[in-house]
Amino acid sequence: MTETKGGAPLAAIAASLQRERTRAGLSLAELARRAGVAKSTLSQLESGTGNPSVETLWAISTALDISFTQLVEPAKPQVQVIRAGEGPRFSAERADYVATLLSASPPRTRRDLYLVQAEPDRPRESAPHMPGIVEHVVLSSGRALVGPLDDPVELAPGDYVAYPGDVPHVFRALEPNTMAVLVSEQS
Repeated sequence: MTETKGGAPLAAIAASLQRERTRAGLSLAELARRAGVAKSTLSQLESGTGNPSVETLWAISTALDISFTQLVEPAKPQVQVIRAGEGPRFSAERADYVATLLSASPPRTRRDLYLVQAEPDRPRESAPHMPGIVEHVVLSSGRALVGPLDDPVELAPGDYVAYPGDVPHVFRALEPNTMAVLVSEQS
């Protein structure tokens, strides 16, 4: 499977994007308009090239009304082990923030599990996701401000916060090598 330098699974994204866009009956131009991304970007992704950011992939999955992992997750074996430093990784455009997909939502369930690694240089501000998304974060190391953009909560190792993911939200590392586990759940 082809991956970008950051680790995005391009072959899985290309196949999923083509399948889901066809299922939705959308042209490249219409999906680009709905997602707010360039048509050329979508064309590159469908051909298995490009370097998609997490923001671009979230915008596309929201426009297609599918979960993020339906767009990026390749088929997995029954038993899955992901070692530290492995797994599909997605980097933010304007923050030192990397989300590694640990577990995609199985059929008929609605949750995805990520390992987040962030540095304190710039926060990861997220646009609202699909309606009904709730994000759960357990901080593993470091300190961070996490939650709704207008009222984030400061977390220390072992702290947990849940907040609506369908409103603007932020993950701001306050210390180097901040790590957290994030569960994205759709009701």
